[in-house]
Amino acid sequence: MENQDQILVTGMFKDKDSADRAYSSLQAKGYSNNDIHLIMSDDTRKKNFATEVHQTDLGSKAMEGAGAGSAIGGTLGAIAGAVAAIGTTLLIPGLGIVIAGPIAAALAGAGAGGVTGGIIGALVGSGIPKERAIVYEQGLKDGNIVMGVHARNTADADYFENDWRSNNAIELHR
Repeated sequence: MENQDQILVTGMFKDKDSADRAYSSLQAKGYSNNDIHLIMSDDTRKKNFATEVHQTDLGSKAMEGAGAGSAIGGTLGAIAGAVAAIGTTLLIPGLGIVIAGPIAAALAGAGAGGVTGGIIGALVGSGIPKERAIVYEQGLKDGNIVMGVHARNTADADYFENDWRSNNAIELHR
């Protein structure tokens, strides 16, 4: 179970590059693919990441969990590497969303019943308050990428909040 002292930081990104930079900042602070919630529509994944998930030296490094910051450049973004590398990535056909990270593991463990509440149910199940989940659901439908992490401490939460704001996060909450 997660540490109750952890602070959930969530944000929504309108473009792939902003999301990649924010994701890289999480990795630079020592957070792994298994710590980071990542949610997007399947259409967004296909549009932004499908052509990038191919095997290259850079891709191999990303898939090994290495490559924060400048090491994830070129044609393979940090998120594409994560989507390819994360063992638990769910495509939920009825909802048309792709979920990666701890939220995916939780939903996989819950089985089909875990998504009966739709996108909002999945978001609330990850610890996001319902009011915020409603906003994020619309954002996902509009092609945005939602990212979240349980920061290990207040200093990390402050860092991510400031970093994500500088990377054009919208609907940034903790």
